[in-house]
This record gives sequence, structure tokens and C-alpha cells, in this order.
Amino acid sequence: MNRTADVEQLKQQLVQHYKWLRQYGCNDSHSGNASFRWHDDVWVTPTGCCADTLTMADLVRCHIDGKLGDSASLDAPLHIAVYQQNPAARAVFHSHGPHTVAMTLNEQRFVPIDFEGQYYFPEVPIIHIDYAQYVSLAPKAVAQKLANYKLTVVKGHGVYACAETINLAYKWTCSLELSAKTAWLAKQI
Repeated sequence: MNRTADVEQLKQQLVQHYKWLRQYGCNDSHSGNASFRWHDDVWVTPTGCCADTLTMADLVRCHIDGKLGDSASLDAPLHIAVYQQNPAARAVFHSHGPHTVAMTLNEQRFVPIDFEGQYYFPEVPIIHIDYAQYVSLAPKAVAQKLANYKLTVVKGHGVYACAETINLAYKWTCSLELSAKTAWLAKQI
């Protein structure tokens, strides 16, 4: 496979996985964002994009040095910071899983109670950032956490996951939401 075909395949995977986050309730129609790294390029969803209508042509190319493409997600600098801090990362997902956000509102960390959650991520750190300072502080804070953890949560905002593949970043995101849902259900008993 040539380089162009490889990038096109990765774009297709990113679009599909991003749509699944919407389909399975981890994002609303216009929330969250996702990216993948291909050598020095970082392909990211555009700002304000709709998961239901996103196409491969909508993805925005940025550069690992911080140069942003036109209409790149507001979180594009955060994605780039994650790749700069974690050279093994090849995909970053940001989602708003409602159970995860709810279960982490008043915590310093989230400890899954279910087997799968404990197996994959025995502890998920929670970052506390004032909403007014999110854009300026989140890139560094999230990148530092994701250099050592598969996932982190920004309190009241959402989940960030990074992995060596698009599918694995998606898996961590979905697994955390199920762990949070399980913990929420357990509290109802």
C-alpha cells in the first residue's frame, strides 16, 4: 500500500469511529473531536463538525510542530501537545460520555469497580480546569496526563484517550464509559 492509500484508510477509520462515538451516546451531534498522527501530520476533525455528516474530506491537516490547518478543532493544539508528549500515540479521542462526566464531577480520580475497567485502567486521573481557562491550560495538562495514562477526564467537560491505533483509542473511550455507567448503576442499588 502506498502512503496516500494508508492516509486515506486512516481517515476513513477516524470518521467511522468518530461517528460511532455519536451513535453509541458518547457524544452529541456536534461534540467531541478526534485525530490521528501520520508521520509529522496530525489529521483532526474540524471545529463544530457534525458526527452524522462528517466525511474524510472534512478532516483538517495540521502539523506536529503546532501549525494548525484552517477550521481545525478548538482542541487541535491539545491533540498536537499529546502527540508531542507521547511519541507512541497515534490517535486521540475526546468525548463527552454522560456517565463518565457525571461520575467524575466531584472526584480527583476515577477508579473503575468492574473487572474490565480495572484490567484496562485501574485509575483515571481527573483534571480540574476553570472553564474560562480551558483553552489556554488544557493542552499542557491533558498532554502531561496522557503521557502516563491511557485516559484522563477534564472535570465537567469530558474524556481524552490516546493510543497507538484509532481503534484502541476508541476502545478505551467506550470501556471507560461502560465502567462509569456500571459504577453509576451500582450506586442506585
